[in-house]
Amino acid sequence: MSFLSRTQAQFLYDSSRKWFTLVSALICPATFVINAPFGRFAQKGESFLSFDGRKSWVVMEIVSPITFLYSFISSPLSPGASISLSQKILACAYLIHYANRSLISPLRTPSRSKSHIIVPFLGILFNTFNGSLMGSYLSSPAAREYTNSIGPLFYVGIFLWAFGLVGNIVHDEILLNLRRKAKTKGKDTANDGSGNQTSKTSGEHYSIPYGLLYEYISYPNYFCEWIEWAGFAIAASPIPRLSFQSILTVLTSKDAFFAFLYARPGAFAPTLTPPWIFLLNEMVLMVPRAYKGHQWYHERFGESYPKERKIVIPFVL
Repeated sequence: MSFLSRTQAQFLYDSSRKWFTLVSALICPATFVINAPFGRFAQKGESFLSFDGRKSWVVMEIVSPITFLYSFISSPLSPGASISLSQKILACAYLIHYANRSLISPLRTPSRSKSHIIVPFLGILFNTFNGSLMGSYLSSPAAREYTNSIGPLFYVGIFLWAFGLVGNIVHDEILLNLRRKAKTKGKDTANDGSGNQTSKTSGEHYSIPYGLLYEYISYPNYFCEWIEWAGFAIAASPIPRLSFQSILTVLTSKDAFFAFLYARPGAFAPTLTPPWIFLLNEMVLMVPRAYKGHQWYHERFGESYPKERKIVIPFVL
């Protein structure tokens, strides 16, 4: 966006912020019914619209750090502005996550089901918006002012980010180990080396994961990722000033809803910044998939699947 004037860049930023939020929220209900065609929900059989799962994943996820870096370096909301140490720390945190997500994790995965072309297409769109918005915000004076003024809360947020990142990686590693064991041994049960059962295989590479938060929920990797980005948002931006009453009014009043929908970009939820938008979008898009995946586990494994497990939040959901 460096070829735009500051006014044009601000308008594009606000417009992207608005529609990136609204489209994800509007898609959410449909994803409780429609399964994204990848992973365990990949379409069966060969199709010219299906592509290698690992390559598709790398292509769509690498977009996020690329667009982030471009926006962060060009700083479209304030060209030439100085970047503080705290802003650089947050930028590194974002890039560390995506180095793992876009390259390290898929390259270490023994196999991935094919993805329908719609999955990488939508993934590229999502990551283009998210990376551009995040880079633009984190390089802005607003981010510099906030991160330099919050004191210890910044380090609390970074700690939560690191805790969530490690939790996400560890729980993903449990799933990767199940795939590796299914691929190399083809056994019905596996052992974690300490005498504890860690899986019960049931064809292909799908098994019941055990250990850590898998004892309580079906999708601890999702839960840990939310902790990660909640910590990131706390460190990067003020908590949005959105009251329950205002949200309820928008949802229950036709006039209020359309006023909210058609508000000019700069007036749309002005305190809702990209770090919080990303967290919100992750939750509204991942909860339906976790719900459908939890149902799939019960259908696939029947009585063998632990009945006490929740879906994605321990003891709650």
